[in-house]
Amino acid sequence: MPARPNGVTRPRRPARGLENEVFLNLLRTADALLRDVEQILKAVELSHTQYNVLRILRGAGRQGLACQEIGERMLTRDPDITRLLDRLEARALVSRARGRADRRVVETRITPAGLRILRELDEPISALHRRQLRHIEPRRLRVLAELLEQVREGTPPGGQR
Repeated sequence: MPARPNGVTRPRRPARGLENEVFLNLLRTADALLRDVEQILKAVELSHTQYNVLRILRGAGRQGLACQEIGERMLTRDPDITRLLDRLEARALVSRARGRADRRVVETRITPAGLRILRELDEPISALHRRQLRHIEPRRLRVLAELLEQVREGTPPGGQR
């Protein structure tokens, strides 16, 4: 298989259709970009999914979110959000409490320790993204972002059509 300048190996056979080629390129690109992010997260012993949850909770503010709401906002679906939250709570990065309005609901909030870790990660992650995409001019990055949004808009939840 021929290697590309970024070290990604391309298959010798052409993809079966343009859509398949685009899909495979999206997967390869996401994997390559995420590997670099995961190296930064490894230093603070976080998975990409845990990092995503902390960012969601930071955005939610002091009121926090119910488990279901966290799941709906996640970048990737994790079937066991409760266990993921257990691990973050064991590290004192999140706290959970029964809802005031509805005692059946458990609200999860980010703790000061969780906020501290995110502040430590903000600049290294932003710098990484700048390095990863610096070879693409801003105008083309905007077009890429719009195209990716169109792809997501055409993909209903659960992947059914």
